[in-house]
This record gives sequence, C-alpha cells and structure tokens, in this order.
Amino acid sequence: MAAFFCVIFPSCSMNKMATNMVADMFAGEGSADVFTSDPDPKLVGDALPFAIKLYETLLSQNPRHEGLMLTTGSLFIMYANAFVQGPAEMLSVHDWEERELSLNRAKQLYIRGYNILNDALEIKYPGFSRASADNGTLQSILRGCTKADAGLLYWAVAGGLSAYSIDLLDFELSSHLPEWKAMIDRAYELDPGYNGAAIDEFYIVFYASLPETMGGDMERAQYHFNRALERTNGNSAGAYVTYAHLVCVPAEDHDTFQDCLEKALAIDPDKDTSSRLVNVINQQKARWLLDNAWTFFYFLPFPDEY
Repeated sequence: MAAFFCVIFPSCSMNKMATNMVADMFAGEGSADVFTSDPDPKLVGDALPFAIKLYETLLSQNPRHEGLMLTTGSLFIMYANAFVQGPAEMLSVHDWEERELSLNRAKQLYIRGYNILNDALEIKYPGFSRASADNGTLQSILRGCTKADAGLLYWAVAGGLSAYSIDLLDFELSSHLPEWKAMIDRAYELDPGYNGAAIDEFYIVFYASLPETMGGDMERAQYHFNRALERTNGNSAGAYVTYAHLVCVPAEDHDTFQDCLEKALAIDPDKDTSSRLVNVINQQKARWLLDNAWTFFYFLPFPDEY
C-alpha cells in the first residue's frame, strides 16, 4: 500500500506541474498574436471556437490560473465581436430573424467572457465582484491594482459593455455602468498604452454611444479618437470606423464619415503585423459602411438596385 501511494502522489504532482506548464505556455505573453497577426479573418473565425474550447479545457484543470482566465475570457469577447456581432450587423434588413438570433448569441458569448474575467478579478482581489462604485468600496480595491491588471480590467469592461450595447433593456447589466466606468478609468491610469490604443478606442465607443445622462460625452470621444491616432500613428482602421459610425452619423456629418472610412481603407494591414487581423476586419466594415451610407444619412439617394 505504501508503495502504491508513493507512485500515485508523485504522479498527481507531476500532472499538475505539466498542466501548469501548458497553461503558462498557452496564456503567456504574445499567445494571442497567432490570431491577431493573421491576414485571413475566415481562417481565424473558423479556428477560434476550437481554440476557445481548448482554453476552457485547460482552465477546468487549473481554474485559478490568471493568465488562462484572461486569455479565455478575452477570446470569447473577441470572437463575439469580430465573428458574431459584426457580421450580424451587416446583414440585410430582410434577414432580421438571423440578425436577432446572432446578436443574442453574441450577447451570451460576451457574458461568458465577462464572467470568467470577473472571476479572475475576484480571485485576485476578494470582494471585487460585490464592490460598488457608489459607496467607494470598488475605488478602494482599484487603488490596489497594478499595471499588470490593466488587461483584466479592460477586457471585463469590454465584455460587459458590449453585452449591454446589444440589449439596452437589460437593467441588470446597466446597473454595472458606474463600476465599468471606474474600472476602465483605472486601467487607463495604470497603462494608457495598453495593447496599443485599445483603451482610447474603447473610450470612443463609451463616450459616443451613451446618452449624456449616462456618461456620454462627444468631446471626450473626439479627444480619445485623436489620442488613438497618435498612439498608432494613424494605423488604426478601428478608430476611424468607430468614429465614423458613432460620431459622424449622429452629427449627420457625411463628409467626415466618408473621409474617415477612406482613411481606414488606405491603411496597409501589413505595416503593423500585431494588429493585422483587426485592421483587415475593420476595413471590411469600412467598405460596408461606405456601400450602405444611404441607410445612415437620409439625404443620400437610394441605390438603383434597391
């Protein structure tokens, strides 16, 4: 019997060590580059579901691994945005049923990613999930965060707010808006250049899409648009597309709308391989927005084939 336990316990220990090594490898710095640097959105879109399930499998074996939680949660959110919500929003008005089903699926994927990231923050900072921006408990925890936490904070907010943007009547999600604002502000304080200009680009969406009563501010959206272009040397198709869609359309500014989208299309995706996939996907959206500009600006003529 003693010999049996001598064999089993070292084996368990070695299995855990092996799991940790694999987890560290898959969740290490640059692990997502194999996706974000690829020039073929379809290839990545087809591969991501398998990758996500692989990460979930690893996470089930090591449920407190911060790197795995960050990678798994962010992959859910990236996949939902680029390959579910994005294509759904470009469907024809005649495909409204498919659009609604896809948007609901995107919301559920966002929430799955958000929950994983929230769990990671709770593990690292006990009490995080119950902390409130209203009574100051969240700010107290956020003050203890470091630059290494910027990714967790950013992706958690991106997942939560993206889910809310699909269903503005989800009052459970909307109740978290004050917390999300405090979290993204802290992430920006800790690492304003996180992932290039990711947080500046997030702020364009945040300030441009919300009404003033809920924190919307077009001047702040303009500021972060300019900062995003500075940080990327004008090499972010996403910043141009977001600004055109969320700022120019409400302002009925078709000239700037068209100028931004043409600048997005003029970007060479190979100039920065780390963001190649993101630029390619946003260029696809830029083309769609230009082709369908008449649906956003009432004064443009309908296309002949309509």
